[in-house]
Amino acid sequence: MPRILRLAGAQLGPIQKADTRAHTLARLIALLEQAASRGAQLVVFPELAFTTFFPRWFFETTQELDTYYEREFPGPQTRALFDRARELGVGFYIGYAERTAAGQRFNSALLVGPDGAVIGKYRKIHLPGSIEPREGARFQQLEKRYFDYGDLGFPTFRAPALANGVLGMLICNDRRWPEAWRVLALRGAELVCVGYNSAAYDPNGGTTEDAALRTAHSQMAAQANAYMNACWVVAVAKAGDEDGSGLIGGSCIVDPNGRIVAQAETLGDEIILADADLDACAQGKEKMFNFAAHRRPQWYGPITGQTGATPPDA
Repeated sequence: MPRILRLAGAQLGPIQKADTRAHTLARLIALLEQAASRGAQLVVFPELAFTTFFPRWFFETTQELDTYYEREFPGPQTRALFDRARELGVGFYIGYAERTAAGQRFNSALLVGPDGAVIGKYRKIHLPGSIEPREGARFQQLEKRYFDYGDLGFPTFRAPALANGVLGMLICNDRRWPEAWRVLALRGAELVCVGYNSAAYDPNGGTTEDAALRTAHSQMAAQANAYMNACWVVAVAKAGDEDGSGLIGGSCIVDPNGRIVAQAETLGDEIILADADLDACAQGKEKMFNFAAHRRPQWYGPITGQTGATPPDA
């Protein structure tokens, strides 16, 4: 019997700085309920789903900055989502800003089962942007300032209640790095959940990237890596205009052949759905991308042994 998992991507429209946590939580719950009413078993929310994308702002002190982090998760401002998901018997992936008891700050995601139990946690590894603000820029990209690099690696998790699938997680910029996908695939991933908040312009300055190109790149990354790692992908945006700063949409569900089977049509709150046959991953995993038969890791040393490129001498 095929292992069918009904997937939902819960794209969020913009969250403004002035929006209350209660207002945003109500939107998340409404999307969860909409997905559940359409039979979803797993709902994927975006990166940093409870707040505006705060790394675009420079905060002189930590007083305001600290309001964006969760010191306990679920906590008073998030628990209602967990409770409602458990009542509906729906699992979910969601991104949030984590503040640990030791004072570390991570851009994190949690995977929760239909029974409300935590399946696994991931902390973003590929942090974009800079530590110091760019002089004269209206919007910043300060993830390196506000977050520590993820320290959990790229784990996968068996989820018996979700078609007995093997699930992995990435966050935003991680999806642009094939090394991340390959580690998940080497650990048996059949489904990768990705939440993102991606600017509709070049966040590091310049005019060579616009919303259309960045959306194309986002979907291309999901499609190419789904194919090359023989897995399903649910990639979900927070989209639209946040206080004058644009975010791309392009939320999509991609099959193991790299084909988009569902995609968002708006930049607002929207549910996309697809029935994922996890057994369809076997075609790629046993043939073209049979790692045991075809990989040659003795030649892959530069991937883990260096950072910058080293072109040959002239």
